Amino acid sequence: MERWSRADPQLREVVWFALRCRALALLLQAVFNLLVPDHAADAFSPPRPGPPGPWDALVERLLGGLGRWDAEHFLFIAERGYLLEHNCAFLPLFPLGLRLLAGLLPCPLQLQQRSRLLLAAALLNALLSALAAAALLGLGRAVLRRPRQAFLAALLFSLSPAGIFMAAAYSESAFAVLAFSAMWQLEKGHGWRSGLLFALAAAARANGLVNAGFVLYWCGKRLALQLQRGAAFPVLWKRALGLASSAALLCALIFLPFVVFQYYAYVRFCEPGAGLGQAVPEPLLQLARDKGYRVAGVAGDKPPWCSQRFPLVYSYIQDTYWNVGFLRYFELRQIPNFLLALPVTLLSSWAAWTYVSTNPRHCLTLGLERSKSEERGKARDGFCGPAAFVYVVHSTALLAFGFCCMHVQVLTRFLGSSSPILYWFAAHLLQEHEPLLWSTGADKPASGKALLGKSPSSCGKGTSDNPVVRLLLNWRSITPLSKSILGFFLGYWLLGLILHCNFLPWT
Repeated sequence: MERWSRADPQLREVVWFALRCRALALLLQAVFNLLVPDHAADAFSPPRPGPPGPWDALVERLLGGLGRWDAEHFLFIAERGYLLEHNCAFLPLFPLGLRLLAGLLPCPLQLQQRSRLLLAAALLNALLSALAAAALLGLGRAVLRRPRQAFLAALLFSLSPAGIFMAAAYSESAFAVLAFSAMWQLEKGHGWRSGLLFALAAAARANGLVNAGFVLYWCGKRLALQLQRGAAFPVLWKRALGLASSAALLCALIFLPFVVFQYYAYVRFCEPGAGLGQAVPEPLLQLARDKGYRVAGVAGDKPPWCSQRFPLVYSYIQDTYWNVGFLRYFELRQIPNFLLALPVTLLSSWAAWTYVSTNPRHCLTLGLERSKSEERGKARDGFCGPAAFVYVVHSTALLAFGFCCMHVQVLTRFLGSSSPILYWFAAHLLQEHEPLLWSTGADKPASGKALLGKSPSSCGKGTSDNPVVRLLLNWRSITPLSKSILGFFLGYWLLGLILHCNFLPWT
């Protein structure tokens, strides 16, 4: 540990700060879960098998807030598998991880499976969120080429406005660590390692399929570089064919988990006589009859999606169970949800506008044309540097899709777990406009003003060397913009713990 600290104090601070934030989140959700009565929400709530024992009741009191809303689906899948049709909207990687860890946990106490799964979710997501923060630090260093800006962004990730979903029994932490790690590997030129991580991310969340765009862009950029270097035609043709083959194989690898899971769902719910290998409790069958849930292996009409040319259970569930579709959420009664999504929408839109207005030519050429400054090795660094282009495009595409085609309130966790831009741009604004963070050296802002605070060489030696902690301790003296950014991060982080953990509407 001491050698690790000396070798990379920023990494040490990021990991420990992430773990401390996660421990605080678990403590606060337990307190709020005890103090605030649960809302009677119309959410999936499967019957529990038998009366809980005293230790189960204690686990539920301490960690029950982690099992609200969609977390019920993940816990149910981990316990019983894909028994109900609408469970298939939740991909299998995270429930499999929960089930595996719950089975490995040494526990001398007599606990029901749900209690063990809650314990596994708390431990697993604490570890995964710390690893995601570390991966974001590495990715930020590679893309931004400003170590202190990458450091600040990784620290902000631990106070993400989507923090409750990083702690609860959701797949956001698993997806974030896999996606950020895959992006980092791609930046280092490890295409196949990146493809494998992107494939695992696509087994955790369906929007992981969009990450195939990073692979396509990476191959396209390498081809454009060969064209600009003026390679001979036979050599260029051979390299182009190799890049096209690599892109096709990597994209197929990324799509493979999703396709295999759709086939699994087809066999499970569409093939006649597909055995369950387990008895379905009568209370669960009654719930399915009351709510209109389709149960695997129970006789009845074949689901409509089974007869489609390309039977996709995922899109059918989104359409039928949750009314997800283009502009379907644009109703007057949804104005409160649009207001919930307003801060992340404004911040992400501002990030896109800042980048495009700073690099108009780079954006028009899709970042494929190398500028003279890049060729001389003097390209702009930081958030507005050329390397961030594909990440800005990715974030903006997710924002547009989420705003128009999804339940808009999920935008905060959707972007917070999928794109580094939310954290990079917030760190960029803080470093550009907050005097307390100004420094000399590589991270000097465009304004060029003097340093107020400690030098980057002292990072990791004390709490005052954590820039987020420093800003919070000097709250009264920081700028209104810094208060707005930190207020959004901390406010949503805290409100999520209060509201989500008690079945109250949240993002």
